[in-house]
This record gives sequence, C-alpha cells and structure tokens, in this order.
Amino acid sequence: MGNDNRKGALYAVLTASMWGFMAIVLKVITSELSPVTVVWFRFAIAFVVLGTWTLIFRRSDFRIFLRPPFLLILTALFLALNYLGFIAGIKYVSPSSSQVFIQIAPVSFALSGIIIFREHVNWRHILGFILVLAGIGLFYSEQLRELTATGEHFTRGMLLVLGGGLSWAVFATLQKSLLTRISPNQLNLFIYGACALALAPLVKFVQLQGMPAAHWYLLIYLGLNTVVAYGSLAMAIKLTEATRVSVIITLNPIITFVTMAILTKMEVSWMDPETFSLLSLFGALMVLGGAITVIYAGWKR
Repeated sequence: MGNDNRKGALYAVLTASMWGFMAIVLKVITSELSPVTVVWFRFAIAFVVLGTWTLIFRRSDFRIFLRPPFLLILTALFLALNYLGFIAGIKYVSPSSSQVFIQIAPVSFALSGIIIFREHVNWRHILGFILVLAGIGLFYSEQLRELTATGEHFTRGMLLVLGGGLSWAVFATLQKSLLTRISPNQLNLFIYGACALALAPLVKFVQLQGMPAAHWYLLIYLGLNTVVAYGSLAMAIKLTEATRVSVIITLNPIITFVTMAILTKMEVSWMDPETFSLLSLFGALMVLGGAITVIYAGWKR
C-alpha cells in the first residue's frame, strides 16, 4: 500500500506540472483560434497518440467502444465541459487568475473523496489541507483585489472557469468509480475519441489556414500535454486517495505564477506582465508546506 501511495503521489506531481504550464499556452493560443477548435485539437491529438500506442500494445482495449458504460459517456461529457469552460474563461482573465478560480476543482474533488468514497483522514491531513487552502487564499488575495476591477469581462471569465472547475470535479469523481472496472488506458482512449468526435462539427477549420508555425507547435504540445497529464491523473487516482491527489494538484498554480514572473522579468511582448508581492510568495510557501504535510503524514484508509 505504501509503495502504491508513493507512485500515486509521483503521478499526481507530474499532472500538476503539466497543468502548471498549460494555462499560459492556452492564453497564447486563444488569441489565434476559437476555444472549441483548440479543445478539439487537444482531444484529437491525444486520441491519435494514445490510439496508436494502444493499437500496438493493447489492441483489446478498443473493445470499450463497442458497449461503453453510460457512466463513461457521462464522464467524457464532464471532461469536455471542463476543457471548454476553462479555455473560454481564459480569454477574459490572465493565466494566473484562471488558476485561482480553477482551484474549485481539486477542492471539490477532495470533498468527494471524504464524503462519497469514505476516505479516512487524521488531524495532520486536515491541518495540511487547511494550510493549502489558506495559502492559496493568501497567495492570490492581492492579485484578486486588482483583477476584480476590470469589470464585466473578468466576471464572465471567472464564471466560465468556475463552471469548468466544477465539471472537472464531477469528471474526476466519476472516473474514480470507473477505474475499479476498466483500465486507465481504456477510460482515456474512449474519452479522447468520444470528445473529438462530438466536437468536430463545431470546429472552425478555416482558422487554421495560414496559421503561424509557432501556433501549430503549441497545438501539438497541448495534445501531448493532455495524454501525459490525464494518463498520470488516472494512474494517481487508481493508486492513492482522492484527497491526496487533490492536494498535490493544487501545486500547479505555483508553477504558473513562477513562469509568469520569469516572463514578466524577460518583458516578452506576447504576454501581459504580472507582479507578485511578498505576501503572495508567503502564501505559496504555505501551499507547499501544507502539501508536504499531507503527503508525508502517513496516509491510512
């Protein structure tokens, strides 16, 4: 059990790292393409990559398409809503602020782990979780005070990202139930294929004509990011508790903020600058401290 928990934690760390950079890439790409087009490319590329691997090594996994469980179809729907909500919202808010609101996703998923799956927590886990939440609040407090002054567009972006976050929490909860019956590879293979097929009629392919090579690279990166991040997430959820996975995933906004700080220092022209206070950095340390407390507290079922 201890070895599985360690492996699950490592998979969750990989997922958090991939998602930390994704918000910045999405902000850049949505200046060129519609949200639906970008989301379709992510699912399509992910399906091609995973489908090729499956065709070579686990061909029998394609049987999931013959009689998919209704719960699996519902899971795919909520992941698609998550993708669309987040990327539509990020058009109106910065990468950092989008990471503020999307934190409703892992927090809601952690609550599902305790309420639905009856996962046991002791006082050290609760302390770590409180530190994470308090740190996130402190980390973003000064940023939010300025961002909320931008008016109606910011509010629209906030609601879209929040909706995407809640959709992800439902997706992850359904996924955890499904992983007791089907493999992570089957689950992701079906979800990528079903979402790509469902969104294809809404894609604006005309936008791809004459698109710069750099944007093609970003689209390919987003597709590969989807394969790696969600493959790791599925393994993390299978190997360890929902609460543990949720706490580790809360680290991904820190990666976004650090990257944005570097880009601001470099004064790049393709991204609006952001500044961070010492209070925000202290909040980041609280988040890290809380996550470490939870991970090394000796999890028990």
